[in-house]
Amino acid sequence: MTATTEKLILELGALPANERAEVAHFLLHSLDGETDSDAEAAWDAELARRADLIRSGHATGEPAEQVLAELRRRFA
Repeated sequence: MTATTEKLILELGALPANERAEVAHFLLHSLDGETDSDAEAAWDAELARRADLIRSGHATGEPAEQVLAELRRRFA
């Protein structure tokens, strides 16, 4: 780790939580590469396809309460 990085870590660690969160948000988004221009359209199409499956009765879901209760049992 460079001296600059160490200095930044010390200074940033002293910031209030909300400011550290802003810095973290910025840093995480700075790691994202170029976005696929077709990705949003592909997700929209996939969501529409899944909604059609549910509406047509070919796919069913489970109540959120049931799913969350199962996750709590499994990971508690």
